[in-house]
Amino acid sequence: MHRFQDLLAYQKGFELAMEIFEVTRSFPKEVMYSLTDQIRRSSRSTCSNIAEAYRKRGYPKHFISKLSDADTENTETQCWFEFALACDYIDQKTFTLLVAKSNEIGKLIGYMIIHPEKFGAKKLP
Repeated sequence: MHRFQDLLAYQKGFELAMEIFEVTRSFPKEVMYSLTDQIRRSSRSTCSNIAEAYRKRGYPKHFISKLSDADTENTETQCWFEFALACDYIDQKTFTLLVAKSNEIGKLIGYMIIHPEKFGAKKLP
């Protein structure tokens, strides 16, 4: 693996961010700079933190820290799903699907944190 784009967590995160972009196109214009912007930003930030982590894999603590940031952004995205559902901007089926995809990404990030050596980083003692 030579590119962050080859990481499954990145690929799944990117797919989810693009799906969120499409879903949020139908959100009301009055939430464009609040909910819509926030959910798009956190989903993209998940990906960018995974990419940054990959570049820092030579420094295990930095690698894990950036992955932790990615996990945090992924969790923030789930929070915004809750708001979107409560405001009736998405239906229960869409909510359930998006959360399931986000949970999968979280598991992949968690695996990377627990097994940094499998991604080119040294395992911490």
